[in-house]
Amino acid sequence: MSRARWKEFWCTVVSERVLIRLRRVDGFGRERGYVVQCNQAECQYVDENLPPCPLHTGMFAEEMKAAEAARSPWNDEESRPGA
Repeated sequence: MSRARWKEFWCTVVSERVLIRLRRVDGFGRERGYVVQCNQAECQYVDENLPPCPLHTGMFAEEMKAAEAARSPWNDEESRPGA
């Protein structure tokens, strides 16, 4: 996935405008996937996206589809016999 761009978002938890972006989670200890990251490092919900945090991956559905489509040719190549 290319470097995700930061977007502005009004966060109801901290009652201020924050910057958010989609980030791919590594596979160490949990399933690979995505998380919406915000620039509030001291937030108790950082990288969790669990309620009452208003962030969720659906906010970046188009970006996730594009990233998966870009990875698709690599996945198809690896699944071929003899690859």
